[in-house]
Amino acid sequence: MTVTTPHSAPLLDIDDLHVTFSTRRGLVEAVRGVSFSVAAGETLGVVGESGSGKSVTAFAVTRLLDASGRISQGRIRFAGEDITSASSKQLRRLHGAAISMIFQNPRGALNPIRTVGQQIADAIMAHEPISAGEGRARALDLLKAVLIRDPEKRLDAYPHELSGGMCQRIMIAMAIACAPKLLIADEPTTGLDVTTQKTVMDLLAEITAERGMAMILITHDLGLASRYCQRVCVMEQGKVVEEAQPLSLFSAPQHPYTKRLVAASPTATSTIADLAPDTLSPHPEKAVVAKPSASPRDEGSGTTKPAPGTPLLLEVQNLVKRYDRGVVAVNDVSFSIRAGESLGLVGESGSGKSTISRMVCRLIDASEGEILFDGQAIGTLPARDFHRSEFRKDIQIVFQDPTDSLNPRFNAFDCIAHPLRRLLNMKDGAALTARVSECAERAGLPSDLLERFPHQLSGGQKARVGIARAIACRPRLLILDEPTAALDVSVQAVILQLLDRLRREDDLALLFVSHDLNVVRMMCERTVVMQNGAIVEQGDSLALFAAPQTDYARTLLEAVLHLGGPTAR
Repeated sequence: MTVTTPHSAPLLDIDDLHVTFSTRRGLVEAVRGVSFSVAAGETLGVVGESGSGKSVTAFAVTRLLDASGRISQGRIRFAGEDITSASSKQLRRLHGAAISMIFQNPRGALNPIRTVGQQIADAIMAHEPISAGEGRARALDLLKAVLIRDPEKRLDAYPHELSGGMCQRIMIAMAIACAPKLLIADEPTTGLDVTTQKTVMDLLAEITAERGMAMILITHDLGLASRYCQRVCVMEQGKVVEEAQPLSLFSAPQHPYTKRLVAASPTATSTIADLAPDTLSPHPEKAVVAKPSASPRDEGSGTTKPAPGTPLLLEVQNLVKRYDRGVVAVNDVSFSIRAGESLGLVGESGSGKSTISRMVCRLIDASEGEILFDGQAIGTLPARDFHRSEFRKDIQIVFQDPTDSLNPRFNAFDCIAHPLRRLLNMKDGAALTARVSECAERAGLPSDLLERFPHQLSGGQKARVGIARAIACRPRLLILDEPTAALDVSVQAVILQLLDRLRREDDLALLFVSHDLNVVRMMCERTVVMQNGAIVEQGDSLALFAAPQTDYARTLLEAVLHLGGPTAR
């Protein structure tokens, strides 16, 4: 196949776009003079840190801005029509059928009281005069197209019954249901494992090529933009600071901001030490500088190995989790973690990783098996009562979806303070304020955001609140369920350095659940590979990544994205 050549007349043309939000402190300009165009059949990547204006630009195009936001200047033309001030009737005609969007938070975008099959059918029937039966059949075909396992069963499932990755695939199915001319994909693979990410992006690339569709890919994953985009725009603080083809952009970036992003992106040979603070975010005072360690360090990964004879902190023995309908999510899983050790848990969505993390954290009960923490059988205490256990403060978790894990009625300060009040009985006052401020700073969360509520924060900022909350009680075991999936690469680098520093200074053990294999290789001495609820391979991370013993592990590693040129189309 050949690379698509943009047509002379753009399908979407954005000229000098300004978007302003009304806040308590006055007007805030989130997008400041953005201009770019997209041709039919072209994929344009838009990259940058959280808060750079990527998603706000997309919401301006679709007119899905928050009530406090407005287009204050500029023009948006779609298929030759000025839609800057489009009416509600015009927008209803455009949404879904002409312009479709894949949202960053799939659970928040899906209706919790309708099955996923009904929701996909709704998207089709809103634009096409078909029967309910035809809508259901089309929905089933779309589930198969986005590689949902057991699509006939999932058709009647509700969003809360599906993993984050599956919900993301449902959103993709809905977005392509009516074959729109322009697909705006806002972090479309955030919840997906590497193999499904590649499969889904290959699918989107094939669909856009076959139907002459344009796609705007908004992502903080530079490898993804490099592989699937013909052009890439880099945004910083509401402006486009650089635009070029991915090969030239990522091999020889010209703007200082682009250089920082490239330098902070993990590669197949990166170590934690390579992610130098001076190459990271524009807030160096928030960066966590890794201190020299007296412990032996692994030369390849840069992680600290526990000293010989270090006692086991966590032991998982023959763990099984069964759900209704005969689904076995976890099947006879055993592993252990020593104090100060980091264990990586990798595998595709639905392989049982998150279920294991929730059982270890005692949020759900196991069907069979034992969980020992510091030699104590904590699995015998029902999950509903574990909050009263002396071990609750010692085992904390950072969830995959920062939006769903934060109380929408708490501001960021109260979200971080909640475990301190509940588990350490800290009262409001100077000590609590100082502790919350310290945790926020270490997680890279600016102090002026502590008064904001979750809906007022970006995805990356909400993820940082979740990390600050998890470390507030100084736990001994930190369970990280995709902790950096929602973060841009520069903040990810800061957070990884933070976690590495915490582990070495506080002898903190990590159970690191992630789809990013480059991050797992950097952070973990040992890696466990999961497939269909069972362990298929485990061992020393460097050895496993260098020479995997199973076909499945090799498939995972081959799907890892690297900076380079775009995929042929």
